[in-house]
Amino acid sequence: MGTSGSAKKGAGRLALALAGLAVAVGLAACGSGIEGPVEATGAKVELEKKATGNLVISNWPLYIDKKTVPNFEKATGVSVAYHEDINSNEEFFNKMQPQLSAGESGGRSIFVLADYMVAKMIKLGYLMELDHSALPEVKANLVKNLRHPPFDPERKFSVPWQSGMTGIIVNKEQAPEVHSICDLFNPKYKGKVDFLNEVRETVPLVMKCEGVDTEKATEADWLKAIEKIKTAATDGQIRRFTGNDYAQDLTNGNAIAVMGWSGDAVQLQADNPNLEWRMPTEGCMLWSEDMIIPVGAPNATAAEAFMNYVYKPEVQANIAAYVNYVTPVEGVQEVLAKTEPEIASNHLIFPSPSFIKNCSPTPALEGKEEKNVIKAFDEVLNG
Repeated sequence: MGTSGSAKKGAGRLALALAGLAVAVGLAACGSGIEGPVEATGAKVELEKKATGNLVISNWPLYIDKKTVPNFEKATGVSVAYHEDINSNEEFFNKMQPQLSAGESGGRSIFVLADYMVAKMIKLGYLMELDHSALPEVKANLVKNLRHPPFDPERKFSVPWQSGMTGIIVNKEQAPEVHSICDLFNPKYKGKVDFLNEVRETVPLVMKCEGVDTEKATEADWLKAIEKIKTAATDGQIRRFTGNDYAQDLTNGNAIAVMGWSGDAVQLQADNPNLEWRMPTEGCMLWSEDMIIPVGAPNATAAEAFMNYVYKPEVQANIAAYVNYVTPVEGVQEVLAKTEPEIASNHLIFPSPSFIKNCSPTPALEGKEEKNVIKAFDEVLNG
């Protein structure tokens, strides 16, 4: 991954940056869309004496550095099959649900999914309860604002992987004027725009474009924004709805402006320096994603060993420097300040309160409202 920003030196400035990190991840934690803890009936992890054997992980593309997995294998003797096969939360869940409902994990021992999806899986009994005796690094280093999220207040089922921001990724040479979500509806860019297929990010961003306070949005506000998206899709303004695969459209030139995640753009710049993540003028959406162990996981001991390993600040520093998302691990900025000071000042990893002042947590959706909104959005996706 590349770096951005200038180096910040001195303990006082580091403390300020860490305060900004706490604000960012704290807001992300609040965006689970769940008002309180959910009841679950999942089995509990039964640890073996030592992590051995094989470990299969499902994660998103561009979401880990090149050193962590081989270094973990060397440190533990565990053989890891690391699959970048998650393109969107809903898509992955729909693919896995038949197996999960039968108590099977598809051979996987770790998934990485968004808070709201984790909450849903807890409620359905699809996740195993963690044994925290194998997670001392998590206990010591998890940032305080992510320790007790509403959907999993004691972190019985989840360990944060990364947090981040949803905004705009643009080809600044071909779409220099795009700074607002509203700009994505400009006919000038017809057929060259991708929207995310994530209802809890795409629709709120459009509501923000319309001047709606997403934390107070009514069902009517959601449906009005979906209608705007539907019209743009029908007219050909929106090229397609994507998950992480918007990266392909940006690199091959099929899209010049997309709704996208903060860390991806930095990696995409390696192939095209004209690509840039931009904070929408209306503000971004804040989110957090978690490592979880599904029911039927074949090697939960190795899964917890991996969770614990990536919470060592020196290990997480490698991940943070590569993915450029908001790290959930305390002590990382101090490590990077010594080894890669430009990364330690990167506002995509350590956002200040002023940088995210207009950003919002993922809005809550529950009950009948959730069903109606998802139905309407699915009709757009499948129309």
